[in-house]
Amino acid sequence: MQLTVDRGSDRIGVQLHPAQDPDAPLVVVFPAMGVPAGYYTRFAHSLNAAGLGVAVADLRGTGNSAPRPGRDSRYGYTELADDVPAVLTALAEHRAGRRTILLGHSLGGQICVLHLAREAARGTGHSVDGLVLIAVGLPYWRTYPRQRLGVLAMTQFVNAVSAVLRVWPGWGFGGRQARGVIRDWAHTARHGEFPAHLGASAGLSRVDLPVLAISVDDDQYTPPETTDHLVAALTGAKVHRDHLTTADAAAPLDHFKWVKAGAALAPRITAWLPIRH
Repeated sequence: MQLTVDRGSDRIGVQLHPAQDPDAPLVVVFPAMGVPAGYYTRFAHSLNAAGLGVAVADLRGTGNSAPRPGRDSRYGYTELADDVPAVLTALAEHRAGRRTILLGHSLGGQICVLHLAREAARGTGHSVDGLVLIAVGLPYWRTYPRQRLGVLAMTQFVNAVSAVLRVWPGWGFGGRQARGVIRDWAHTARHGEFPAHLGASAGLSRVDLPVLAISVDDDQYTPPETTDHLVAALTGAKVHRDHLTTADAAAPLDHFKWVKAGAALAPRITAWLPIRH
């Protein structure tokens, strides 16, 4: 089942993978940069088999979301974070009476954290019951165990190209992206924190949800140190830190291949599931 969420000049596509039990917890997935929702179908089916409902939202300009990023695209992390509550609102009928868990991968996890931090800063309370982060961190160059200067150079090169061309063409990384998204992402790589204009700093320590943060072996973009750096800011949250190894998955892993390890990840997620927030 496919839903469309109207976001003014943009439209967000959401794929639904219902559970057999209509009262089962609903996991709302936000993908990595440039990765379409369809890529998570196999993972969603593993969560379904574990008794969970799943909805996967395409990020702006990716997959079934439209239009594609262009030179006139003005959005950045602020708008991506605003899309999280918009998707949750669109899913209100499906969420009614059910626990709702946000699950983010890479950029998708960052914007989930941003959304929750801004909720906490406003003091409005959280609209979901927990957060799962898989292969999520801030790509702060100083946290990388190897090739730190290479990470810094690559992230800032991508930012410079997107500034000159007014869009990131997706040359070997991240797919086609609005320059505002790349600008904010490159800031996190330089400074190890979200840009001040996002208004997240005051709320990060006030997020008080249960958080399951899972890093994976051989993650070329988000090694465990970057995950640790991000969750260290969530001082008010009940963070459970986990790591998935290739032995656990019985298959090769990296920043993207972990989606094939749903059989190993689903039991960890269901065992962690919090009670109604």
